[in-house]
Amino acid sequence: MSDQGNIYDEFEWRGLLFDATPDLKELLGKESMTAYIGFDPTASSLHVGSLLPIMGLARLQRFGHHAIALVGGGTGLIGDPSGKTAERQLLTKEKVQENLDGIKNQLSHFLDFEAEGNPARIENNLDWLGELQLIDFLRDTGKHFTVNYMLSKESVKRRIEAEDGISYTEFTYMMLQAYDFLALSRRRGCNLQLGGSDQWGNILAGTDLIRRADSKKAHGLVFPLVTNSSGTKFGKTESGTVWLDPERTSPYRFYQFWMNTDDRDVIPYLKYFTWLGREEIEALESEFNENPGARTAQRTLAQHATTLVHGAAEYEKALVASKVLFGGSLEAMTVADLKDIFEDVPSTTLSSASLSDGGMGLLSLCTETGITGSNGEARRLIRQGGLFINNERVVDENAAFTSDDLIEGTLAVLRKGKRNYHLVQVG
Repeated sequence: MSDQGNIYDEFEWRGLLFDATPDLKELLGKESMTAYIGFDPTASSLHVGSLLPIMGLARLQRFGHHAIALVGGGTGLIGDPSGKTAERQLLTKEKVQENLDGIKNQLSHFLDFEAEGNPARIENNLDWLGELQLIDFLRDTGKHFTVNYMLSKESVKRRIEAEDGISYTEFTYMMLQAYDFLALSRRRGCNLQLGGSDQWGNILAGTDLIRRADSKKAHGLVFPLVTNSSGTKFGKTESGTVWLDPERTSPYRFYQFWMNTDDRDVIPYLKYFTWLGREEIEALESEFNENPGARTAQRTLAQHATTLVHGAAEYEKALVASKVLFGGSLEAMTVADLKDIFEDVPSTTLSSASLSDGGMGLLSLCTETGITGSNGEARRLIRQGGLFINNERVVDENAAFTSDDLIEGTLAVLRKGKRNYHLVQVG
């Protein structure tokens, strides 16, 4: 056991404890428990909505308990109705395996699979669900579930009341998840399941099954579902889901997601999504209350979350990229970086021929791109020091825009004033 104290208390002060079975606090304080969380392989990457349960399992390991990450290679072929309003599209076995490989790689950023004496484990429930015989399952497991009990669960009731109802396939999901808990209890001595609050019914089904089938006591603990104060779903932006995979959501975009955290949410998120301790977070909260405009709490959150998921090097690159928006140097930026940073700004594509024979006059460039409405306005802008190419101030109104101004020969960044950007692409 860890000398840090009781992980139950840690969950409480961080606001992570939504509900738990009786006597769990006492058990977590006096013995080493084995806990698991299930991850649904519906995509090849987890998203920021998965971070809270992942961090919960990782915290538990740091406190000396045994951690199991269960990837649902079997249940992923069925689909969990919890929190869903419609039937999921069924995945092929090949697609589920592809998704599993991506998720396993991401979990290694959080869980220590090589910890001496207490390594985390990854299990795939297809290993046991794939071997089940229907008659045996119905006889040995199904007999412990009444239809009344299953119908009483909120996730099932909600779907039954919906227009499309719920298929028998998804209706059986509760039994399959309960069987996962039983299988891990028998194979690994697992006696605790963690999850989001929407999994409470499924978790209790598992503890009941273990009690009925093996006369053993098992426990559950659920975290709150993360919300934000702006009324939008956590982990969603105008561009879509924020993924942990850098190919789906770049480290820069990931960093910006945390930087844009609402003032009302930033302190809870520091508790949820960083390893910072109570004293450090309380100090940040005091600083934030005194000077919220400095956004120190958001910067700290973005730093720790980005470093945790993508590493220190990618955090530093994201930090440099974010400074570009405020006039920072573009020297280390690639075209791919700049297109990511300026994804939402207007752009103009020029032909290569327009830059031949000495290039295009800057006044013409300004009117061609719409930065200014006329040559006269462009001339005044340059004289006032308000026009920048690649964040370098333009001083000569008679100069030309040439291929030498292009980054990697294809792109340049125009800026009018402090924040009015425009991309120029040549091709």
